[in-house]
Amino acid sequence: MVTAEPPYQRIVAELRRRITEGELRPGDRVPSTRQIAIRWGVATATATKALNTLRQEGLVRAEPRAGTVVAEPSPAAGPVPPTSAPAGELTRERIVRVAIEIADAEGLEALSMRGIAARLGAATMSTYRHVAGKDDLVLLMADAAFGELPPATDPALGWRERVEQAVRTLWTLHRRHPWLSQLNPLNRPLPLPGLLAHGEQILAALEGAGLDATATLDVEVLLYSYVQGLAANIEREAHEQAATGMSDDDWMRQQEPAMGAMAATGHYPAFARLMAGFTTDGYDLDLDRIFELGLRLLLDGFAQSRRPSS
Repeated sequence: MVTAEPPYQRIVAELRRRITEGELRPGDRVPSTRQIAIRWGVATATATKALNTLRQEGLVRAEPRAGTVVAEPSPAAGPVPPTSAPAGELTRERIVRVAIEIADAEGLEALSMRGIAARLGAATMSTYRHVAGKDDLVLLMADAAFGELPPATDPALGWRERVEQAVRTLWTLHRRHPWLSQLNPLNRPLPLPGLLAHGEQILAALEGAGLDATATLDVEVLLYSYVQGLAANIEREAHEQAATGMSDDDWMRQQEPAMGAMAATGHYPAFARLMAGFTTDGYDLDLDRIFELGLRLLLDGFAQSRRPSS
């Protein structure tokens, strides 16, 4: 009796062939778990298992915010062990660390208890001895991520400089882990000690600004939502790339004819003049530059509002 080949092995064989024959080169993105599930008509867990197998063979590697890419050829013969080797005791800390790696590379949608267990070489049910479920895991991940950078500011500085230090640290963490922007809605704040430690620095700095309690919290919420809102664009772009296989540059090139046609109608003269100014070099959407601009404008406006009117 011939046993049918497991679906994940067929996917592995096809992607392995494309890599070894040079169709996919080092650094090229391979299909995401979402794309594999759609293309081959399999469950997400099956797609995850296929990518994990390729990772264990040393053919692919996880690249934060880029997804899974073809690895550089290894001089060593034979497969290499997976990034998160199953050696050692299964612990909550290892589960959280691997979950962060997956979310950094492919976003929260790619996260599953089964996929994490596969990366760790463990049975799925064994992970539930350490984590109650995915919702609980995401909170643990967020708390660990916010704890990666010390939130301390220099008390010798003025309130504005201390606020800038604290907000830049939050931006750095959201840049590193853009999935953080999907958590903690403003009207339903999460009790995360790691996040509150950063909020504490902003609140302590604002004590020197002479505000009442309501105004202080308003400003803290505004600053946090500013960071969160910008970082959400990083996460959305990663999601769109995973779903479509197109980079933002690819997408913009595809939209250029439609944008040009709209500008040519004469109905949007300001837009047309603006676009004409980018005909040579184009516009580089630099979120770090925009972050610094927005932070300065927010704090300039806040400082101006505190000055007595003449």
